[in-house]
Amino acid sequence: MSAFDPEQLTGLAPIEARTRLTPTKVILYALGVGATELPYVYEENLLALPTMAVILGYPGFIWRDPAYKVDWRRILHAETGFTLHAPLPTEGELIGLTRFGPVLDKGPDKGAIVYQTRTVHTADGRLVATVRNANFLRGDGGRGGSGRGAPAPYALPPREPDLTHAIATAQNQALIYRLSGDLNPLHVDPIAARAAGFERPILHGLCTFGVAGRALVATVCDGDVGRVRSMDARFSSPAYPGDTLTTEIWREGAGHAGFRVKATERGVVVLNNGRLDYA
Repeated sequence: MSAFDPEQLTGLAPIEARTRLTPTKVILYALGVGATELPYVYEENLLALPTMAVILGYPGFIWRDPAYKVDWRRILHAETGFTLHAPLPTEGELIGLTRFGPVLDKGPDKGAIVYQTRTVHTADGRLVATVRNANFLRGDGGRGGSGRGAPAPYALPPREPDLTHAIATAQNQALIYRLSGDLNPLHVDPIAARAAGFERPILHGLCTFGVAGRALVATVCDGDVGRVRSMDARFSSPAYPGDTLTTEIWREGAGHAGFRVKATERGVVVLNNGRLDYA
């Protein structure tokens, strides 16, 4: 396989992917992030969790395609976030357009970070969400691209959090979450997980992100999903199915909160430098 080429990647046309949204898919996503509250899992007066934005118009785990020339077994999700421009629907067709860039090269022994932006529209062209992602290509550094320009992480206050909210994940959490579209074998296959350097399959970063979203809606948004405007965070360490995920929250003035998530039993921060903007 020839070497990963950052310029080729950033020069690609946007990837178009369509999501045919149904109440069943909305419920499946909610179950994938551990929700059991009736408004998220019952089709009568169904509500979509705001973090579901990150899977809409998703082109799939594209990195396994040899055309991208990357060591896909060593890829990790580094950052994610979204901005909602309209309430998320619970049915209908949505179209995602994914663009790549910039690529930040950390060096031959350190890998590269690829940023992606996805806009999600309704079939008639109405903008619903903008989704931001960064992937850490641990095996593809030293190929070109700038090593500078990474956005500074959101700085959490140097004090105790104002709120905490603990949510237990199930041993089969990753098996459910993957049915929403992220089929990376790292989350289900013990052989693939060990090849990537993990003792066993890890929980999807976006599942952890969804659990944090549930905690934030339940606390600072008083259970109202319609108040969420944007949410961003960095993945700092893997979570495992069965972990209790405790979201620590700092109130940062009207409409803003900082947060991070710890795997309680292991004392490890798995999601960091989080920011929520809400009405």
